[in-house]
Amino acid sequence: MSAFVTRFAPSPTGYLHRGHAFSALTAFEAAQVAGGRFLLRVEDIDRTRCRPEYEAAIHEDLAWLGLDWETPVRRQSDHMSDYGAALRELSERGLTYRCFRTRREVAEAIESAPHGAMEAFRGAALPPEEEARRVEAGEPYAWRLSLDAAERALGGIGGLSFLEEGEGPNGERGAILARPRLGGDVVLARKDVGVAYHLAVVTDDASQGVSHVIRGNDLFEAAHVQRLLQALLGLPAPTYCHHRLLTSPDGRRFAKRDGAQTLRELRASGMTPDSLREELGF
Repeated sequence: MSAFVTRFAPSPTGYLHRGHAFSALTAFEAAQVAGGRFLLRVEDIDRTRCRPEYEAAIHEDLAWLGLDWETPVRRQSDHMSDYGAALRELSERGLTYRCFRTRREVAEAIESAPHGAMEAFRGAALPPEEEARRVEAGEPYAWRLSLDAAERALGGIGGLSFLEEGEGPNGERGAILARPRLGGDVVLARKDVGVAYHLAVVTDDASQGVSHVIRGNDLFEAAHVQRLLQALLGLPAPTYCHHRLLTSPDGRRFAKRDGAQTLRELRASGMTPDSLREELGF
């Protein structure tokens, strides 16, 4: 078996639809061709939206499609201590700061910047006395990665890159210069949530030995900041393989929030796994 390891990592915030099926099959078929491993990971850190019934349906839908995966399945909610350790490492090195701004205040700060919405948010730690007072008062805050501190720690970030073997939304391929400045000082965790997406993903991929990250090209920009986090934490950089987004006949991408027809509904209507796979090009 080769060292090729990939994963499908849905969030159990709704039922899977054609777009999910396309992404899962893309990753699964790539692993099959490479003689590698296919993993299922449940990204369930959003406790307000994740539901056990959606998680159970993920297993049911993927099995119906004919996919199989290694067990046990990694559930992010079972590994909060891993993310906490990564956050502590970054914080102890002075690479993070507490940000007490609300989302509205962050938006206003961006709009008031010299280039307005073209700029990403950049902030800084509060004076120690004020920070201590606000923490003691129980005010909500987010832990943000300081790009300025990250640049100093790495002696500059201009040389960071990642390999794209798929295709970004604008046709990006090959060696891609990482541009984490586009994301600004990203949120790594919130007071009421132990971790945010970027930190959890790079920790999981490293822990699971993922060699190839196969996902939709709507997440292409996320690779830039994830590559920075990998460098800061001394984690291996996987190869990225972003794929096109599946769209409906009216040109819109399939999305849970738009009520896209679910795999459960397709199954109930009499569609077979083979017919769906053929429809999706597999």
